[in-house]
Amino acid sequence: MKYRVLIEQDEDGVFIVECPSLPGCISQGKTRYEALQNIRDAIRGYLASLEKHGEPIPPSIEEEIVEVFS
Repeated sequence: MKYRVLIEQDEDGVFIVECPSLPGCISQGKTRYEALQNIRDAIRGYLASLEKHGEPIPPSIEEEIVEVFS
């Protein structure tokens, strides 16, 4: 499954990552790579919790890039 995540670097240089499709699913890391690994774990845990409690799983995203010539 694919989910969009947003990555920001705070004033201390820590990378904060959140998944807008999964409210409250936020993680962080000292590096961008570490933050992305951590959010993957957080997403897995979030989805497992939803499944355990019989809640619906938000659909995976699909994206396309459209090139437009002017």
